[in-house]
Amino acid sequence: MSMATPQSADRSDLVVSLNAFRTESGRSLLELVDESPVLLVFLRHFGCSFCAMALDRVSQLRPQIEAKGVRPVFVHLGSPARARPYFDYYSLSDIERISNPDATLYQLPAFALSRNNPYLQVFNLAVWKGWFKGAIFKYGIGPIREDGYQMPGVFFLKERKIVRAFRHRDISDEPDYLKLISRA
Repeated sequence: MSMATPQSADRSDLVVSLNAFRTESGRSLLELVDESPVLLVFLRHFGCSFCAMALDRVSQLRPQIEAKGVRPVFVHLGSPARARPYFDYYSLSDIERISNPDATLYQLPAFALSRNNPYLQVFNLAVWKGWFKGAIFKYGIGPIREDGYQMPGVFFLKERKIVRAFRHRDISDEPDYLKLISRA
C-alpha cells in the first residue's frame, strides 16, 4: 500500500492526458477536474471482491466526499454495458466513469499503476487476511473477464494536478478515501 504526494509529473502532459479521456457521458476528465476536485478511483476487474468493496465504500462515503466539494469518478476495464449493473447495484448509476479496456489511462506516467500476476495474489497473506476480514463473504469472487493483471489505485486531482495518490501494492490494500481528499 502506498499513499503519498506524488512526485511532480509534467503538468502539461497530465493536462493533455486528462483532456484525452472521456467519461461514458462524453465529458473529458479535464472538464470534470476544472469544475471541481476529483477522486479518481481505478478498479481492477468486476469479479474482484476488493473492487466490489471499493464501489461499496465510495457509495457509503459519497455524501461525505461530495460535502467536501469532491466528485468521485471511476475508471474501469470493462465495457459500459458490463460496468452498468455493478454501478447500479451500489447506487452509483449517476457517477461519471471511464471505460478503459486497454488500460491506457492506468499506464500513463502520471498514474503508473502496476501490473501483477493475479494468481500470485492468491499466495499473498495480506490478500487472505482481507478476504477473511469479510471481502470474500460479503462480495464474493467472480471470473476475471477484464485484465486481472492490472492493479487499482486512487488519485485526488485538483487544479489540474495530482494532489495525493494511493497505488495498491496488493489487491487487498484499503485506501482511506477521506484522508486522500482531506484539505480539499
